[in-house]
Amino acid sequence: MTSTAAKAAAGENPFTLVYADAINANEPGKVNIHPVQYDLHGVEIAANVYTPANYDPAGSYPAIVVAHPNGGVKEQVAGLYAQRLAELGYITIAMDAAYQGGSGGEPRNTDKPQFRIEDIHGAADYIEQYPGVDTTRMGLLGICGGGGYSLAAAKTDKRFKAVATISMFNTGRVRRNGYMDSDLGTIHDRMKQASDARAQEAAGGEIKYLGDAVLTDEQIAALPFDLYRQGFEYYGKTHAHPNSNGRYTMSSMLDLMRWDATNQIELIDQPLLMIAGTAADSLYMTEDAFPKATGTNDKKLFTIEGAKHIETYWVPEYVNAAMTELDAFYARTVAQDRA
Repeated sequence: MTSTAAKAAAGENPFTLVYADAINANEPGKVNIHPVQYDLHGVEIAANVYTPANYDPAGSYPAIVVAHPNGGVKEQVAGLYAQRLAELGYITIAMDAAYQGGSGGEPRNTDKPQFRIEDIHGAADYIEQYPGVDTTRMGLLGICGGGGYSLAAAKTDKRFKAVATISMFNTGRVRRNGYMDSDLGTIHDRMKQASDARAQEAAGGEIKYLGDAVLTDEQIAALPFDLYRQGFEYYGKTHAHPNSNGRYTMSSMLDLMRWDATNQIELIDQPLLMIAGTAADSLYMTEDAFPKATGTNDKKLFTIEGAKHIETYWVPEYVNAAMTELDAFYARTVAQDRA
């Protein structure tokens, strides 16, 4: 399935949201959006907080932190799921990663696992202080690369009572081995390139980037993987946002290539839900991680029939299928006496 419906451009929405049925104005009795900023170790983080309909700051609400995909921003799929969860009664937060999107930090588009994981801890710090949040009822949702980082964050951050992933992407494995383990023969060459890039940065030279190629339609169609073909369409056309460019510093590879989302995953003892499409060429990463999460007996792998990786970001029937599972999962594990 490919996208044929025109999506709103970022400039057409007052909050620069680019997903379908996004909030255009804060209205009484409806889900509202609140752009916020907060400090995380000296870096200003830009985030959107979504509050449920008829939100009462004096009330008591469960909360969910939503971590965006690699190269993504809070105005895309993370915002979509944050808004849909707020419609179910949760206070949610979708934040831009430090060094990326609307958040601060230099060099721009630094993409290191330790930073992405700390982003999740920092979002929990912030949302715990938000009026009406019940700190004993907090969940975590990670999408694509944010899913891998959510697994890592939940291993030790027990403020999260449950963790869910959608189309989980193990960034370390892919940066190390290539997508679908297609670049095993060049690992050490790419490590050398990353080392040289870091040395060049340290000497005050030009910062080298990966992932910022501009391709023609013909070049996109010739890409070998569905994820990349549909990713170029999603991020470059149908759901493009000026803060989302998909690139990252080559020096980040030093950190990415020695990291793995499944390392010590057995430390997760919270309820775990992993969602992925049956037609996704990224499914292998969810299927690899799930059995390794031996620390919890409360876990489920839910597959969406026919869905490809990027299609779980926007195709209504697939988003609805994911939301049905998320609703039941968080209602049981996080919401309880949901306000």
